[in-house]
Amino acid sequence: MSAIPTLDPATPIAVLPPSPRLWAHVLRTILRDPLSLLSTLVLIAVVLVAIFARQIAPYPNQGAGESNAATPLLAPSPQHLFGTDIEGRDVFSRIVMGAPSALIVPLGVVVVAIVIGAPLGAIAGYKEGRIDEVIMRVTDLFLAFPSLLLAMAIASALGRGLFNAAVALAISWWPWYARLVRGVAAGLRERYFVEAARSIGVRDSVIIWRHILPNCLSPILVQATIDLGTVILAMGGLAFIGLGAQPPAPDWGRMISEGREVILYQWWLSTYPGLAIFVVVLAFNLLGDTLRDIFDPRQYQ
Repeated sequence: MSAIPTLDPATPIAVLPPSPRLWAHVLRTILRDPLSLLSTLVLIAVVLVAIFARQIAPYPNQGAGESNAATPLLAPSPQHLFGTDIEGRDVFSRIVMGAPSALIVPLGVVVVAIVIGAPLGAIAGYKEGRIDEVIMRVTDLFLAFPSLLLAMAIASALGRGLFNAAVALAISWWPWYARLVRGVAAGLRERYFVEAARSIGVRDSVIIWRHILPNCLSPILVQATIDLGTVILAMGGLAFIGLGAQPPAPDWGRMISEGREVILYQWWLSTYPGLAIFVVVLAFNLLGDTLRDIFDPRQYQ
């Protein structure tokens, strides 16, 4: 698996313009870039599909796992757009019904990773010294293992299941945010507004919470957007080897696994779930690249 894309913690972060100007700039940039606009529309469509999955799926009960012995392994047709699987379930309905977990679980993983990693990185970058050494050495210990490999080991120890897979990924993902925020916080520590707060006796905890962390939101947002696609891919990988969602729950990665042995004959079983993962991951990566360009500090210097 390729390395997880990250921002360079050593990159200096400039103070961004006021929020209304910032978000207006973000919107204009997305509207001017065809790829960014397309990726945003795709993600909006996927979110709507996840929200209204039961209303959109033509066979919602089959999508949720109900078998139909009368229609096994049917090729794509007007009645079954993406065909049916070995248990006669409509593949399109399974993909639609799997969209909520495909979005909600990775979002939860990224949020938990930020909640754990960002404060630790801010404390390490601001306090420096022994605290910085301890936090960063623990972070380096986690980063010594490939994230997916570490998640597989943790998920195997916790047991199979979607929740355990999400916990395993969150545990393996937080060090990236700790390292990212630590680099930003170390640069902010010497800024005038932080020195002014220290000079009037503001507590370190207040400085970290009110001054350091808010100025780290931009790189965190960019990294989180890119990581959402990567986590979706990792969740699919865990499901593929049986460590994610368990049957009959719909899961894109498990659907690929179930069709891998007959892909030359019933190609639709793995192809369409794979395309769903491909489209969503690509959309997140394209949007993340756009946000990274927008929040490039050189644009404000």
